[in-house]
Amino acid sequence: MATETHGEEGGLAFHPMDQFIVKPLFGDGPVGIVTITNVTFWMALAVLCVVALLVLGTRGRALVPTRTQSIAELAYGFVYRMVEDVVGKDGLRYFPYIMTLFMFIVFSNFLGLLPLSFTTTSHIAVTAVMAIVVFVTVTVIGFVKNGAGFFGLFWIQAAPLVLRPILAIIEVISYFVRPVSHSIRLAGNMMAGHAVIKVFATFAAIVAISPLSVLAITAIYALETLVSFIQAYVFAILTCVYLRDALHPQH
Repeated sequence: MATETHGEEGGLAFHPMDQFIVKPLFGDGPVGIVTITNVTFWMALAVLCVVALLVLGTRGRALVPTRTQSIAELAYGFVYRMVEDVVGKDGLRYFPYIMTLFMFIVFSNFLGLLPLSFTTTSHIAVTAVMAIVVFVTVTVIGFVKNGAGFFGLFWIQAAPLVLRPILAIIEVISYFVRPVSHSIRLAGNMMAGHAVIKVFATFAAIVAISPLSVLAITAIYALETLVSFIQAYVFAILTCVYLRDALHPQH
């Protein structure tokens, strides 16, 4: 979390963006390629939570499910229906990949709401890697499944012939912008929400407006909880849309 200090004139100085600083988990040295940082720790914790829910929580496969198994089954059914509805039956073979993405982002977002935690999905370095992997994966799938027919994604048959070349250029540009928007949307929303929570948390230290700040923090925290789930859903459903385009470029 960010630290608060008092300014030279007695005013309260705070730095809400300090909570996003990447630091070594052990010691105070520089961050290198192999340095274990707060980012890697919370990413690993998110992976362990996914494994605990989907593997350990369902290993009994009871007819009368436990709470953990029920949550895992709800998550499984939710993502399965999303893939089936958006991509179609032929997209279900890629369901494990989309399920893994969705669950990792959900747990990363929710873990970031814990006190003194770190939100890994607030960093563009994390979300950009996921977005680039999605972009490369669906592009490869598109060419493997359709060959040169994949270029039909950029050629709008319904448009007048004279406009098709112009629209094709626009479609190509928008296609390569996909990983940028895909990654910035998630990182930007998570960073903005946590920064606002920190600002109101700092105001709570001022006695005169503390009750209002506490109410504001509660409301924003509830909103951020909802946003954490929605952003994981948006990332997953956009992945489904991109996959659908790769499998059916003419549609």
